[in-house]
Amino acid sequence: MRPSLPTHNRVAVYYSNHDIRVETRSLAPPEPGELVFEVNASGICGSDIMEWYRRPSAPVVLGHEVAGRVVAVGDGVERFHAGDRIVATHHVPCLACRYCRAGRETACELLRTTRFDPGGFAAFIRLPPVNVAHGVLPLPAHVSDDAGSMVEPLGCVLRGQRKAGVGPGDAVLVIGAGVSGCLHLLAARARGAEPVYAVDPQPERRRTASELGAARVFDASEPVAEAVRRELGRGVDRVIVCTGARDAIAQALAAVDRAGTVLFFAPMGSEDVLSVPFNRVFWQHEATLASSYGAAPRDLAEALELIATGRAAVDRLVTHRLPLEQTQRGFALMLEARESLKIVIDPRLGM
Repeated sequence: MRPSLPTHNRVAVYYSNHDIRVETRSLAPPEPGELVFEVNASGICGSDIMEWYRRPSAPVVLGHEVAGRVVAVGDGVERFHAGDRIVATHHVPCLACRYCRAGRETACELLRTTRFDPGGFAAFIRLPPVNVAHGVLPLPAHVSDDAGSMVEPLGCVLRGQRKAGVGPGDAVLVIGAGVSGCLHLLAARARGAEPVYAVDPQPERRRTASELGAARVFDASEPVAEAVRRELGRGVDRVIVCTGARDAIAQALAAVDRAGTVLFFAPMGSEDVLSVPFNRVFWQHEATLASSYGAAPRDLAEALELIATGRAAVDRLVTHRLPLEQTQRGFALMLEARESLKIVIDPRLGM
C-alpha cells in the first residue's frame, strides 16, 4: 500500500549540538517539477556536528544523507512515481557553467546553494525541481534504505579519490577511521589500491578498519610515517586526511612519498590556520596538496553502483538506527566518537 501525503511533517530542529527538538510543521503538496518523499533513512554526517559551522544557521533542520519512498509528484515529473524508492542529494550542480563543463562540478555556484525542504531529519522531504532533475537516483530493490543513505557520502569519497588520483597498486594511508575514513578504505580497495593503511586513536574504530580489509591499522599515537616508510621502503602514494587535527596533517606530510598526493577531506576549526613546512614540500616531496568537497551526479551514480554490486559493503558501517525523537541521542553518540560509526535516523521507528 502506497503511503498517502499528510498535511503535517515531523522534523528534528537543530538549535545546537545539545539542543535538538522534534517539532511539527505544515507539509504542502508538491508544486510543478517537485516531488515529496517519505524519509526511510537519514544518516548523521560529521559535518552535522561541527557546531561552529552549523549554529550560525540555527534553528535549522539538518540531514542530507537520505533514502526513502516517493509519496507525491508535481506536474511535469515523469521519471518518478508514487511508491518509487529513491536516493536524493541536497547539493546539485547546474551542469552548464564553466566549472561544470570543465568537470569541476563541486565548484558550481548552484551546488553551494541548493537545499532540501526542510532537511533530512524529517518524516518527509520536499525536493525542488533542480534536485528532482539532477539529484535523484532510483534505489534498486535489493539495496537497503540504510545503504541507500550512504550513496551521498560515498559519492563525496569517490570524487575526492578521483581528484587525488587513487588507482591500482597505490599505497594509501587513511588518517581517521570514522565513517569517512572507512568509506575511503572501502573505495580505495575497490579501486585496486594496495596496501591501504588506516590510523585512528580509538580502538573500536581501529578494529573496524581492520575488519574492512586495511593491510595494517595504526594507533594515532604511533610514529606512523616511520613505520610505513620502513615497511614500503618509501612513503605512501596517497594520504587521505579525514580529520582536521593538526597532528594528523603533520603526519600526512611526513608519510607521503615524492610526487605523491595529500587529500584533505575534513576542515579544521573556523579560526585555525595551517602551517606547512613549505620548503620540504617544495624541494623534497614535490607533493600535491588537494582538498575535496561534495559530489557530482556521476560520483553518486558510481557510488550506487559500488553499493549495488556489493563492492562497497556500507551496511557494515551502520552501528545505530534511531527514531526521529532520538536525534539528540544520535548527535551525542557522534560527539563521543567511540563505538558509533554511521548513525541512521528512521522517522518511521516508533510510529
